[in-house]
Amino acid sequence: MQPSNSIFNDRANGALSVPNNTGQISAIRGSVVDVVFPERLPEMQSKLKVEADRSVILEVTGHLNEKTVRTLALTSTRGIKRGLTVRDENATVTVPVGKQLLGRMFNMFGDPIDNKGALPPGEMKSIYQPSTASALHQSDQTIQPTGIKAIDLLSPIERGGKAGLFGGAGVGKTVLIMELIRNMVTQHEGISLFCGIGERNREAVELYKEITEAGVLDHTIMVFGQMNEPPGARFRVAHSALAMAEYFRDHERRDVLLLIDNIFRFVQAGAEVSGLMGKINSRLGYQPTLGSDLADIEERICSTQNGAITSIQAVYVPADDFTDPAVTHTFSHLSSYLVLSRERASQGLYPAVDLLKSGSKMLAPHITGPRHYRVAQQVKQILSQYEELKDIISMLGMEELSREDQQAVQRARRLERFFTQPFGVTEQFTGKKGAIVGIGEVVDGCEQIIEGAWDEVPERNLYMIGAIEEARSHE
Repeated sequence: MQPSNSIFNDRANGALSVPNNTGQISAIRGSVVDVVFPERLPEMQSKLKVEADRSVILEVTGHLNEKTVRTLALTSTRGIKRGLTVRDENATVTVPVGKQLLGRMFNMFGDPIDNKGALPPGEMKSIYQPSTASALHQSDQTIQPTGIKAIDLLSPIERGGKAGLFGGAGVGKTVLIMELIRNMVTQHEGISLFCGIGERNREAVELYKEITEAGVLDHTIMVFGQMNEPPGARFRVAHSALAMAEYFRDHERRDVLLLIDNIFRFVQAGAEVSGLMGKINSRLGYQPTLGSDLADIEERICSTQNGAITSIQAVYVPADDFTDPAVTHTFSHLSSYLVLSRERASQGLYPAVDLLKSGSKMLAPHITGPRHYRVAQQVKQILSQYEELKDIISMLGMEELSREDQQAVQRARRLERFFTQPFGVTEQFTGKKGAIVGIGEVVDGCEQIIEGAWDEVPERNLYMIGAIEEARSHE
């Protein structure tokens, strides 16, 4: 739940002083700590601090009775015991905001974790901010170019919208996110903010190196709730990242590119928290509040007249099951979606975007232009025709197809290979220089393939190239 009381919001941002209020730990179960406050109960979402040898931060999640609160530990509870004193901080968790964050890496509390020293004193904001009123939402329905052919043609991303990358384990979600950062940050004039939920340390280090090498670290902020941290920290890190992004949008009037990896781990952390709290799980073991938990963060991502937060989110699909509740709930918030296919990955067609299952509400003639829309529809028609003919080809061979069908299959195979693309982030593994391709070049290339201009060129020439003209250099 979002705090709705204006007094609470003032306290959350440090505007009011309230007399000290202390309590004692009465029970500890993993990350769940019960605290007795004899004088008055702290409000929901209040930050509490345990007075022990090491800093332990708790957050109030429920009132058990007139004197006891149930809290969730946002840091490790190792070493604390019953009877220790707990101090009510009279505020929610706050994070630093402002330009001094650029080029730095933070944890959920906004503490730097990049060994570059402490931040200079500055403004602090509560991680819980109300979502923007619907009347203030503003959509100019413009496309955010990514430089990746499969995305820009068939699943264009909306400026100020939310795009999802759906895929099982090992199909290339993180690599694609890293390439999007590399491509979009170099041409993006706003702020880029990466939020890692349940990230492995190795992934965080690789990403930091990539952003540094691309020369865009000065315009980037990274926030991590790492895999080895308690579920409370992983569950709240998205709120911390959003508080920082909203400040740049609303006060600095800058566009923000928000990349989240991985939304499923946010849901997973919520399920862990729910289980620890003793709530009865819903279908497939998820928390009963799955829908509202996701809405709390997704509805804060939007465009206003001040600026836009454009979000690209990786979503792990458990066991490649797209009917999983975490996946279906995330789908409902998105304006475009990219489905990554294990079959395409096994064929070496990278990025492994399923060209028929991916889509976007931005793919409309009045937004992309009639030519782009027409070419995209022709591409989908040819690829779906090829999909229908695959069974016949596998049983009887290409020779049994009509001449028209053979021609469609050949062009579909050329289109599939044209949608592959060398990535800058994989250059050290493939030896191929990364390519950024403009939307106009993608439309031109696909139109030429559909019209038969490349029928005589071997299909391997179209594999792992940028613009269509590069296929001639393979001849």
